[in-house]
Amino acid sequence: MFSDKIYRHFFLELSKHFFIVLFAFSAIVWAVQSVNFLDLIVEDGHSVGLYLKYSFLNIVKVLTKFIPLSFLVSLIFTIRKFDGDNELIALWTAGMNKIKIINFFFKVSILVTILQLLLACIINPIVLNYSRHLIKSSDINFVSGTIKTGQFNDTVKGLTIFIEEKNQDGVFKNIFIRDESKIFKTLDSAKNTSNLTIYAKKGKLLTSDNSSLILENGSLHSENFKGKIQAIDFEKTKLNLFGMKTKSIIKPKVQETRSRILLSCLTKNQTNKKILNCPSEGKFEVLSEVNRRFGMPLYIPFIALICSFLLINREETKGASLYKYIYGALSLSTLILAEILVRYSGLSYYYTLIYFLFPVIFIPILYLEIVRRFMFENLRK
Repeated sequence: MFSDKIYRHFFLELSKHFFIVLFAFSAIVWAVQSVNFLDLIVEDGHSVGLYLKYSFLNIVKVLTKFIPLSFLVSLIFTIRKFDGDNELIALWTAGMNKIKIINFFFKVSILVTILQLLLACIINPIVLNYSRHLIKSSDINFVSGTIKTGQFNDTVKGLTIFIEEKNQDGVFKNIFIRDESKIFKTLDSAKNTSNLTIYAKKGKLLTSDNSSLILENGSLHSENFKGKIQAIDFEKTKLNLFGMKTKSIIKPKVQETRSRILLSCLTKNQTNKKILNCPSEGKFEVLSEVNRRFGMPLYIPFIALICSFLLINREETKGASLYKYIYGALSLSTLILAEILVRYSGLSYYYTLIYFLFPVIFIPILYLEIVRRFMFENLRK
């Protein structure tokens, strides 16, 4: 009964620190990323609603990234807090076995590992893929934001717009439009046209819907596949800009691809049908992503055992206060090294095997060493 209360107290304190650190780190990084995502509005002309949705969905990716580091910081902070408040000394005096506390930390690390696996392997790819789908299915809403004077604007694939200047009334002067994707094919009566060039002296966006461009005093030049050019002059015409797609990346990236698809890419041979984000040769990026999702969480129990060395009594040692920094630095270095090596683990299946086996082999070795240290500590008493 007493031990249950102790474990509950430990768990609540550790959980509190874990979520505080996790959300603090994630909030900072997410805020910075949200600023970068403003290009969706400024450069690509998407709506504010899409920007907010896309930014919000990326929270999951940031949270997943910081789970191992947050657990490390919260575990060290919790141990040092209990040690500073003499709560650990009270537990050892009351006869609490240190091995049981180590087992408790290890069990909590397994829970965090499961959480990391759930987010990295299942939830995160689905959410990121959905956020990419939002961009793919979205049209340009802020055309005026994508048109800048004095430079060539190619936000829309196959369409280039150049505007010399814009006055205070919103009137454009000397407008040049090059259409190579047949976006304005309704203006051209000729068939088999390869491209369309439009020049106008004046133009203005309609304020009602901001998706129509009125051009005045200009000419339209169309070129067919044989190189023959046809010119048509006009006094006034209207271009419908609604529904245009930007050049935003709409194909899902490897990290946005579901784990099942990535595993199929690695296991199936070349005779199978084509799989998304699965190159026929050089699957370095795919293998690295699989290792990140399934291998990186295995290092969480490993760093939990390293932090458990902080419980060893060193009051009689001259440099006792240095050990908390040594084991903290060792745990942090392990996380950093695991993050660096996962990027190169996809070079071959041999490197992948090493990346997975390292924590699996050294976790029991580390655990046995902790047990040996505690047994030696008890014998000294």
